[in-house]
Amino acid sequence: MSSMYDTREFRRGLKVLINNDPWVIVDFQHVSPGKGAAFTRTKVKNLRTGQVVEQNIKSGDKLEKPDVEERNMQFLYADADGFNFMDTANYEQISLTNLEVGDTKNYLIENSVIKVVFFNGKPIGVETDTFVELKVVETAPGVRGDTATGGSKPATLETGLVVSVPFHINEGDVLRIDTRENVYVDRVSRK
Repeated sequence: MSSMYDTREFRRGLKVLINNDPWVIVDFQHVSPGKGAAFTRTKVKNLRTGQVVEQNIKSGDKLEKPDVEERNMQFLYADADGFNFMDTANYEQISLTNLEVGDTKNYLIENSVIKVVFFNGKPIGVETDTFVELKVVETAPGVRGDTATGGSKPATLETGLVVSVPFHINEGDVLRIDTRENVYVDRVSRK
């Protein structure tokens, strides 16, 4: 694989280097206007800061491949200094700050294995799966038979994340959550 990506090689999830910073392509669209040169309208997310921006990149332009590596690491615990992880291959431990972990903290469960992103050999953040399963630790009691009214209530999950759920969800239920939008998808199991 080359160290440069042509606009024709763009795909969601592709990591690229823009202004010496690592970015991931969130969305893109090839545009061929009637006048002028074709370009690719690209929405990218900064892997360090989480900032999302839209950029137009001329067709045929190339973007560099960043020195990005993902390592499976076990989340150990969070403390006042940050979030602590252990490399499952060599048992090396690292700590990431609140800024580096960002909203991903809503999906970190002690002892779970998660991908830690390294840029130029330094840890810069974590990536979660698109869907995660979390247990409800607090919500109002479920209402029997009330499954199709379309209403919702707040539920606090084991990581502290609060999501809106249907009335029939109870404490102890395990839910599938979409990490892109922080929303309830469905119930995986009952307590």
